[in-house]
Amino acid sequence: MNIPQLVAHRGYALHYPENTLLALRKAVKAGACYLEFDIQLTADGVPILLHDATLQRMAGVDAAIHEISLAEARTYSFDERKRFGMAFENNRIATLSEVVQFLKSTPNTRAFIEIKRASLREFGVDKVVSAILNEIPSISNQCALISFDESALRFARKHSSLPIGWVFEPWSDAALSVARDLRPEYVFTDADALPAELTMLPEGPWQWAIYEVADAESAMRLAQIGASLVETFAIGEMLRHAKLRTRGCMSE
Repeated sequence: MNIPQLVAHRGYALHYPENTLLALRKAVKAGACYLEFDIQLTADGVPILLHDATLQRMAGVDAAIHEISLAEARTYSFDERKRFGMAFENNRIATLSEVVQFLKSTPNTRAFIEIKRASLREFGVDKVVSAILNEIPSISNQCALISFDESALRFARKHSSLPIGWVFEPWSDAALSVARDLRPEYVFTDADALPAELTMLPEGPWQWAIYEVADAESAMRLAQIGASLVETFAIGEMLRHAKLRTRGCMSE
């Protein structure tokens, strides 16, 4: 029986503010071997962890991250207050540099770094991808760059030796054609985007990673049709499954 490798989607996001250093640390402690997180740029060009284009959901601030400096962003609490109340008050935004230092302390952990389209639109491919590449040479053996943006991946392929991952939804022949042309190491898509009649994921020079998976049985079914990796917000819960636990990197 095929058993997928689990990826902690934005850290341990079920129980902690997502896309924060706290969520990443908790995911690794829970047994995650792989992390996935999103990177955007502040107004002063600093790569930081953030999924949304604005700070509203994470910090309750009506501003786009590209409009403010890192210093200003540091004054806000990134605590997802609507979801968690005051439980994570004073949780600050993390820079990619800080994540790099954390990953250096856990060298068996692998990271999928998603380059967000909002920052690419605001600053351009060259500036955003270069800013990310400049931060990660010391952990290059632990990283892959992923994106919905084809041009960002082509730039990364040209200017680095890092693995890349093409992310797409909805499912389409056009998206699969891009994958065949890019020849990435990974192809990502949403579990809900998979055609109901699909019996096997298309083969290529890549590993399939399926995200938005909430339960262990779904993860096991996806492995049977060719998924090597499965992303989940609930890494700790998923790793309690007897078979999936064998693929974990337990810290204890």
